[in-house]
Amino acid sequence: MDMRWKKISDAVVRRLPLYLRVLDDLARNKDAKLISSHELGDRAGVGPALVRKDLAWFGEFGKQGVGYEIEYLRLELRKILNLEGVINVALVGVGSLGAALTRFHIRKFDEDDSFNLKICALFDEDPEKHGQVHDGVTVHSSADMAEVVRAQNIEMAIITVPAGDAQDVAQRLVDAGIRAILNFAPTKITVPDGVQLATADLSLELQRLAYYLQDE
Repeated sequence: MDMRWKKISDAVVRRLPLYLRVLDDLARNKDAKLISSHELGDRAGVGPALVRKDLAWFGEFGKQGVGYEIEYLRLELRKILNLEGVINVALVGVGSLGAALTRFHIRKFDEDDSFNLKICALFDEDPEKHGQVHDGVTVHSSADMAEVVRAQNIEMAIITVPAGDAQDVAQRLVDAGIRAILNFAPTKITVPDGVQLATADLSLELQRLAYYLQDE
């Protein structure tokens, strides 16, 4: 990684996949060659000035009055986001949510050439689930986590366990060598420096949305 990029805020990094999604969609239309910062921002839901500022952190990708070459910018963003090769992902907690997320990700990986995040191992504490196969992915005992993570070169993990188990699972993942975690458990967890953590709390987001349903 370019040392300059380490100084870039997470807010900028979070917007890059939005831009890439727009470019991936446009790339399916072979007649689409160029896109302006105004159109890219409009499709991504941000202002054109912010688009230009975000991209400027990583280099000069467009020409004033012309815009960005879609395929070139798309490939450059994939390099910046480390999405050029397949990244193996584990999921811990094969309940209803875990099974649904597995199904979604496997289908997207199979059908979308631009999606390179592959769930390749599942873990659960329930002995009755061990050996089960969900969408081609085997459920392993959590006791085998470190061994499977190393054997399959897994770098990222998704947590879909009950809140009370989430911190312990996160620590076990870190100990196994996982460097990036997406947490769906409805609780705050902590990880050491050097491990990236994102939390998707569905219940909190729904409660936030409920505020706006009040009568004026």
